[in-house]
Amino acid sequence: MYLFPLWLSMVNLTFEAPLVIWLRMVRLSEGGAAAKAEASRMVTEKIAAAEGATLALLSGASPKRVTGVYRRRVRANIKRLSNPSRKGR
Repeated sequence: MYLFPLWLSMVNLTFEAPLVIWLRMVRLSEGGAAAKAEASRMVTEKIAAAEGATLALLSGASPKRVTGVYRRRVRANIKRLSNPSRKGR
């Protein structure tokens, strides 16, 4: 197995995940309905991601594929949270 693609995916995830954490903390610190919705969404997404990763690994998916699933979710969150016109969605 060629490990460079997996390594590169993990490095990217290492840099992308803290950005989502920061963007979420900004959203949560604003309070109100948007913060409540984000907190709920965050918990729901984390449970779904862990469930999906577990099922993928148990079904024989490669670590790169599992990492790719997480990266897609992380990138989608970056896009959603960094768009000021989507507050509360």
